[in-house]
Amino acid sequence: MDLNPRERRLINAFQKGLPLDPRPFRRMAERLGCSEQVVIDMLHSLERRGILSRVGAVVAPNRVGASTLAALEVPAERLEEVAAKVSAHPEVNHNYEREHGLNLWFVVTAPDAAELDRVLREIEGETGLTPLNLPLEDAYHIDLGFPV
Repeated sequence: MDLNPRERRLINAFQKGLPLDPRPFRRMAERLGCSEQVVIDMLHSLERRGILSRVGAVVAPNRVGASTLAALEVPAERLEEVAAKVSAHPEVNHNYEREHGLNLWFVVTAPDAAELDRVLREIEGETGLTPLNLPLEDAYHIDLGFPV
């Protein structure tokens, strides 16, 4: 990962505890000793370079709206094509390949269960593959913040 010292400080300081403020980037800038625009520009740059995928709150599953983990059994020769179609949905947070018959896994979030079902049906229609819907039954907290 090619990060300058300021970018490294930004990521380490705000993996957790993003300021709950009408102008969170200004608050971040104050802590980092730079301007709000510098923080915004750094975040855009980190996103363009594939270092960050999103900036925002993490909300406990199904506390606001609906979410599910889903999986597809994708023929190896179609994996990239199908992954791109799945990722094109704004409701899909991320997807990843697994070494398993169900080899493409993804998380879908939506305002409600009906919209979540619509997205899964749309993915099925676009890919010709039926998503296995794996809704959350028991929640476990895993701290995924790591110093860079």
